[in-house]
Amino acid sequence: MENKKFDFFVGTCVIESEQMCFDVASHLKEIFDKYKDQVNFTYKGSFDKANRSSIDSFRGPGIDKGLQILGKVKSELGLPVITDFHQPAQAEEVASVVDTMQIPAFLCRQTDMILAGAEACKKHGGQLKIKKGQFLSPEETGNIVAKAEEFLPKDRILLTERGTSFGYNNLVVDMASFQIMKSFGVRAIHDATHCVQRPGGLGKTTGGKREQILTLARAAVAAGADGIFMEVHPNPDQAKSDSATSLPLDKADEIISALLRIHNAVKG
Repeated sequence: MENKKFDFFVGTCVIESEQMCFDVASHLKEIFDKYKDQVNFTYKGSFDKANRSSIDSFRGPGIDKGLQILGKVKSELGLPVITDFHQPAQAEEVASVVDTMQIPAFLCRQTDMILAGAEACKKHGGQLKIKKGQFLSPEETGNIVAKAEEFLPKDRILLTERGTSFGYNNLVVDMASFQIMKSFGVRAIHDATHCVQRPGGLGKTTGGKREQILTLARAAVAAGADGIFMEVHPNPDQAKSDSATSLPLDKADEIISALLRIHNAVKG
């Protein structure tokens, strides 16, 4: 595991359209092709944002259209893809298309979700990425790993740090969490954009502190994170989901390069 390439999971928060999905994926592919000897890049897009603050918020194209788009990105651009799933019954269909299945933070303790995801990943050769809930200590993620291990080896299980609730509408990142989660024998990923959210901070939408993303991401890489998950958008202020914490797509190369320099220094 120590010799594994650094992981990057990057894309838009929600799939807004097929055209945007391909435009963003193509742009990111050009960037990551320069670093292919150092990193594993997986393109991210959610077919459904099932935990939006408001019932009026955009959720995405749905599972059928969303998986169709991700499948085309995978086949036409040659990129591995990742998406969330929200119900155990979705696991088989999602795992048949994507390379990495992600369990959202609010669902990380749902045993049926973990078991269904792990079993589907085993069948289709994928990996399972679970976000640590804002309500869990890093030590408690050992229970998540134990559940996923019913079907998957540890090298196909990833835990993700996305911040811990600190009062109302605020999150903090404990940099010691990466060492703790890695002690369970799995990779630990830093969610660079969701950890700076202000959940529900704008009333009907979630706010955020975009200006803190790179600071915390640098610290996480220095603290030993095995990879970065982050969301980008061509025009973040116009993003249909998580606009306050999406990074500008035209800044992606600069940010990726900066984080890799820190990773290589720590590794060296």
